[in-house]
Amino acid sequence: MSSQTMTADLSGFRNKAFFAGVAGTVACMAGALSNSDQFWRSYLLAFIYWLMIPVTCGGLLMLHHLVGGQWGVVLRRQLEAGTRALPFNLILAIPIALNLPKLYEWANHEHTAHDKILQQKAFWLNPEFFLIRLGIYFLIWLTLRYLLNNWSYDQEAGGGETAKDKLRNVSGPGLVLHVLTVSFASFDLGMSLEPHWMSSIYGFLYIVGGALTTMAFNILVLARLSEEEPMSHHVRPNHFADLGTLMFAFTVLWAYASMSQYLIIWSGNLPEETPFYVKRFHGPWLTMATFLMVFHFALPFFLLLMRFNKRKKAIITKIASFMMFMRLVDLMWYIAPAFHEVEEAGHHWPHWMDFAAPVAVGGLWVGVYVWQLGKRSLEPVEVHRLAGGHH
Repeated sequence: MSSQTMTADLSGFRNKAFFAGVAGTVACMAGALSNSDQFWRSYLLAFIYWLMIPVTCGGLLMLHHLVGGQWGVVLRRQLEAGTRALPFNLILAIPIALNLPKLYEWANHEHTAHDKILQQKAFWLNPEFFLIRLGIYFLIWLTLRYLLNNWSYDQEAGGGETAKDKLRNVSGPGLVLHVLTVSFASFDLGMSLEPHWMSSIYGFLYIVGGALTTMAFNILVLARLSEEEPMSHHVRPNHFADLGTLMFAFTVLWAYASMSQYLIIWSGNLPEETPFYVKRFHGPWLTMATFLMVFHFALPFFLLLMRFNKRKKAIITKIASFMMFMRLVDLMWYIAPAFHEVEEAGHHWPHWMDFAAPVAVGGLWVGVYVWQLGKRSLEPVEVHRLAGGHH
């Protein structure tokens, strides 16, 4: 089946995504008229959430080129399309770059002038260097995107083992760069919202959380593509079981990292570290923390333990949809309280724009993603590796 045909098949979904994005944008624009500060906070939340999917698509793609596996064969076209949507995320970064003082206290010179700790960190936490680092992250991600897609095209066009070797050779150092850039990007975009606080596990949480979000997203896309040719001939229940197992692994890793960070800070009991959890263990944030423990870990842990649930497309897609929502809740729990002092954080509930902004940004991003997905054939590059493997 040609890519043009697939574009026509997916045009309805693409249009629905764009409509949701436009509707969410209109709602957020209306909200910005009455509360511009909250608009920018919600926009940052949405930006980080949807940035992690195309970036992690590149990471999972490189992981597949290194270790193989049928899970990567069935997802390869989707992962490549995800990386090709990354330039849109670069455009989304521009409003943040132009409004740093509204989001980060270290970017406000009047505030920094009266804060000795921020003055000590000024070499790293300053608008100019922040933008340089953000540009470097995107440059690395876009370079890897270009190489992975270009050599994949060469392999499809007859490059064979030569192109495959190039993909494998770039994926090793590429994965190292992925871990480093995502870690430092999480420090800059997320952790620096509370510049007096730090955690060495923070970057790992973003890497694992991004992998979980991306895997859930790709399960949903694969379920939709498996309803039509050519993927209906290649996708089998055990492929969903493999992807569900990976989602299970990332869920356990997230829980391990989250609990490790809490235990380390709780046992250390240092005054510069504990305010992070003091904020989040009062009022609505305590309720949200409990909600995360139950529905981000305990429930999916037991559901994904059962192979039947992972093999059944109707069930695994519901789990994946719910996990995408829980990933937003988790990121909201990290981001939203950062804008309030310890004494007042417990009196602030999540704002409605914290949900509307991800819909706005996500609708537009998914529309771009579907457009990219339809630009190339969905037939797996190494489709022979799927023959006789799963039923």
